[in-house]
Parts: sequence; C-alpha cells; structure tokens
Amino acid sequence: MTALPDWMRPPRLEGWFAEDLDRLPEAPRHTELIDGALVFMTSPQRWWHGEIVTDLTFALRAQAPAGFKVGREMTIRLDERNRPEPDLLLTTADYDGDRTWFTPDEVRLVVEVVSPESAHRDRTVKLRKYAEAGIPHHWCVEEEDGAPVVHVYELDKPTRSYAPAGIFRGTLERRVPFEISLDLDKLTPPRHP
Repeated sequence: MTALPDWMRPPRLEGWFAEDLDRLPEAPRHTELIDGALVFMTSPQRWWHGEIVTDLTFALRAQAPAGFKVGREMTIRLDERNRPEPDLLLTTADYDGDRTWFTPDEVRLVVEVVSPESAHRDRTVKLRKYAEAGIPHHWCVEEEDGAPVVHVYELDKPTRSYAPAGIFRGTLERRVPFEISLDLDKLTPPRHP
C-alpha cells in the first residue's frame, strides 16, 4: 500500500476548511471541498464536456449585460466546509485577477456539465448545496445522443430548494437571470456518419 503524501492529510482533526484549498499547491487542478472532504477530479476530461463548457462560456459572455461576468472553473465558498467548483457561473462580483473563489451572494447562476465521474454530485449533492446557499439559478447540462439537454432550476426562497423551471433541447430561452437565447445544437461540433 502506498502512503498518502503529507499534503493530503487534513491540517486538523475536524478535517478541511474552505480556506485550506488556497494552501494546497500540490492538489490536482480541479479540487473541491464537499462536507469537509477533498474531492479530486482524476478522470480524463471528455471532449464533449470541454466543448460544452467552452461554447457556453462564449455564448453567455456575448449575451451578458453590464454587471454580469462569466466565471469558469472557480469555486464558491458556500460555508466553512464546502467549496464546490461548478463548470461555469454568472457573477456580479467585480473582477479581481487574484481571486480564487466567490461567495453565494455574488453568484446568480451555476452551471454543471454532467460527466460520468461527477454525475451523482452534480445532480444531487451540489444541487441541494447551491440551493441551501441561496444561489438563485442552476443549470444541469446532460448529454442525450451527443446533444446537450439543459435542466433548469430556480430557487424557491422560502424553502431554500430548487424548483424545476424546464428541460430544454435544441434551444433555450430564459428571461432570468437576464435575457438568454441559446441554440443548444451549436454547442457541439456536428457529427459525421
């Protein structure tokens, strides 16, 4: 059995805290903190996932009004024990090139592009945690026959849970958090038989 490197050992008996992520230069690039435990992205990234994230980034940036910015692969400090990393987020925070995380009140939309390795966390754990933190909008992008399908959720403030707001194939039209019109079929290159 191989011993764990020292950096993987929690710095205290209670485990890891949100601020610890900024002190782990040896950690894999996409390391999240969920309930005080480090979660590493160790599976190879699929081309489909990368294309969706990249094209959604450009599409949302092109439509975002003043005051909104698109962040990619940045963590959100939900509380002292949770700092997940959505694939994309829309924020109202001022740009700071040295920033490593956002607070929930600065985030208007989180987007998770589901991959086999993260499917359970994206569909259940993160969905619940983002809602409990008060993030108003959540999109979960799934693959269906090579095409993206977007499951859209809106926050029900009294219950601090998400209510389904639609499942979109082909096109996505939303008025919140701002006017958004997406041709989902253009988010991936065409397949040739």
